[in-house]
Amino acid sequence: MVNRVVVGAHYGLGSWLAQRITAVIMAIYTVILLFVFMSRRPVDYGAWRALFGYGWMRVATLLFAVSLGWHAWVGMRDIFMDYVKHDGLRLALEVITIVAIASYLGWAVQILWR
Repeated sequence: MVNRVVVGAHYGLGSWLAQRITAVIMAIYTVILLFVFMSRRPVDYGAWRALFGYGWMRVATLLFAVSLGWHAWVGMRDIFMDYVKHDGLRLALEVITIVAIASYLGWAVQILWR
């Protein structure tokens, strides 16, 4: 009988899909922003305020921020699982990363809907 040693959580396909989907969402948002920048000259505070006055732009920006946070979490989690061998240190780094990403997302919501 062969005893299998289970290493990690075997995220595999889910992590791969999360990285690809969030990357596509961020790329689409970037193209939209580039289009807005190219079509409006000059870009000043008034233009930014008018652009983010639209609800669809706030929602798109929030979707971008959530995608960026998820993308960063999956990447950092994989780096920690691959290179940090001490369990306590890895857990501490993961908790710090989660708290930081959640704080950034909360800050983004505050900026968008202030």
